[in-house]
Amino acid sequence: MRTRVGIVGAGPAGLVLGRLLERAGIDSVILESRSRAYVEGRVRAGVIEHGTAALLDELGVGERMRREGMVHRGIELRFDGAGHRIDLEKLTGRTITVYGQQEVVKDLIAARTHSALPLHFDAEVTGVDGTTLRYVHEGVTRELDCDFVAGCDGSHGVTAASLPDGAAQRWERDYPYAWLGILARAPAANEELVYAYHERGFALHSMRTPEIVRLYLQVPPGTDPAAWPDGRIWDELRTRLGLALQAGPVLEKSVTPMRSVVTGPMRHGRVFLAGDAAHIVPPTGAKGLNLAVADVRVLAEALVAYYRDGSEQLLDAYSETCLKRVWQVQRFSNWMTSMLHRPGSQDAFGHRLQLAELAYVTGSEAAATTLAENYVGLRKEL
Repeated sequence: MRTRVGIVGAGPAGLVLGRLLERAGIDSVILESRSRAYVEGRVRAGVIEHGTAALLDELGVGERMRREGMVHRGIELRFDGAGHRIDLEKLTGRTITVYGQQEVVKDLIAARTHSALPLHFDAEVTGVDGTTLRYVHEGVTRELDCDFVAGCDGSHGVTAASLPDGAAQRWERDYPYAWLGILARAPAANEELVYAYHERGFALHSMRTPEIVRLYLQVPPGTDPAAWPDGRIWDELRTRLGLALQAGPVLEKSVTPMRSVVTGPMRHGRVFLAGDAAHIVPPTGAKGLNLAVADVRVLAEALVAYYRDGSEQLLDAYSETCLKRVWQVQRFSNWMTSMLHRPGSQDAFGHRLQLAELAYVTGSEAAATTLAENYVGLRKEL
């Protein structure tokens, strides 16, 4: 079997790339090791940048997002017992949309299925040999020969692991805290996202729908979710957020470690890495899904140029182009994380510095604009 582009992974990166290539008339095959039910059910990010939302519209998969998603024109930073709104739309002319990543994935899968294009679930890629993908599907070992391979299979995927030793450099940072997150059936206590800095640690109030909230607490790495009964979580959230939260049934509870990873270069011959296969950002800046989409947008443009006129200029520039944005996003995510979390060994001086930083960001239009333009998404040229 042969295709122009073999895509490993049916997350947002792989599915958006497949849709972009479909629109350009370039054939591709998407291989996903998990089942469709698993892929469509895993709860991930929920903040869609302005540019990402516009791209989904352009690709014809944004109708349900526009109907069911929630457009937010600002976010709130809370500290010292008071809330301070950052008016994203006033400062940048752009907004964000709250719409679960799993819903984006459902929409993209539905579109590809409707187009009757190859998308194989439960298809585990066992090796990447140049541009040949070896995979097992329906109990049969198969091979897929490709012109190009796009590794969109996450931080533990086979694509990056199949690269020769020394082919890429890896930069990492582990943060001294984690997030205890819950998904709960309860009304939102605020119309917009709330990021809270508190002496007891960071907290975040977000939502997936008007009836489903997504809430987070800063906890030490390695925390066992079982050590946090539901009642304790709700009490701690009320304390840190300073909001009148209405408790509801907890649908999911998990602990997420905080780390930053960048792998470069993101191109090795005719194998390209995109999304979490190349980089991970701490979730504070809400950038994971959006950065993955930015990667494949660049990759699709390069592939279109290649198949249109044989030019490899954009393919050669892929890694450098993407990594410029990746490091800007890492910078922003690291800044948001450092500003809002309490290190375990922090002294009173460090605490006052963080409060001063928050006061400056919320009190200076220039500083607030810096936060806002990064939060709604850097423009393509950046």
